[in-house]
Amino acid sequence: MKPPAGKYILDVCCGSRMFYYDQQSPFVVYMDVRKGKYQLSDGRTIEVKPDVEGNFCMIPFDNESFSMVVFDPPHLLNCGENSDLCKKYGKLDRERWAPALLAGFTECFRVLKKHGILLFKWNESDIPMLRLFQLSPYYPLLGTRTNAKTLFVTFLKEKKYKK
Repeated sequence: MKPPAGKYILDVCCGSRMFYYDQQSPFVVYMDVRKGKYQLSDGRTIEVKPDVEGNFCMIPFDNESFSMVVFDPPHLLNCGENSDLCKKYGKLDRERWAPALLAGFTECFRVLKKHGILLFKWNESDIPMLRLFQLSPYYPLLGTRTNAKTLFVTFLKEKKYKK
């Protein structure tokens, strides 16, 4: 499928769009595998309301459709199904996290245009970032830590190369 006109960015795990300044940006297609409202233990409610329901392992868009892809997958293995952390961020399958993230990287780069940017966000609470770099067909260009465990990393889709 082709993206709607004027949509240059795909967020494949938008969740409740927590890190967006403009949570209704007209340039972004928001995608997530889940949809719904979740009550947190402190009484707040978060809403996951994607434009497209879909799994980052099988992105329903044509090859080279987007100039930028945002990939902020679930990063937790060790949280309860009904915990606030799981409601906010989702949870990885303990047995299949590596193949799922490998498929996610592959799909993100497939729908990304040549010279496009992949913005990857990760928290190292359960899995170190270096394990993720091994799953990407492209080497990271630049990145930064925002706190002790959270990183933002940028990849440029250029020729494939490994470390």
